Amino acid sequence: RARRGVRLPHHADPAEQLNVVVKGPLPLGSFLKLAGAASTGGHAKLLVQNGEVTVNGVAETRRGRTLVPGDVVAVGGEEYRVCSSQP
Repeated sequence: RARRGVRLPHHADPAEQLNVVVKGPLPLGSFLKLAGAASTGGHAKLLVQNGEVTVNGVAETRRGRTLVPGDVVAVGGEEYRVCSSQP
């Protein structure tokens, strides 16, 4: 059974994309910490403010942006897909 915060390899292209299972909507800053892309909330804030984060291919400057299942977040050369914990 998948748990919140568990990163699973994504088997479709691109191979580097990771699925991050979440329960419900989640702010971008919290997602970055959960996915392991940011070590702290301050680190997440800097990544977003410096324009290093994209959501669905568009640069995102709002750390509080609410992510929903299906969104793809890219940062530091990694891509993370937001997945629901519900079947």
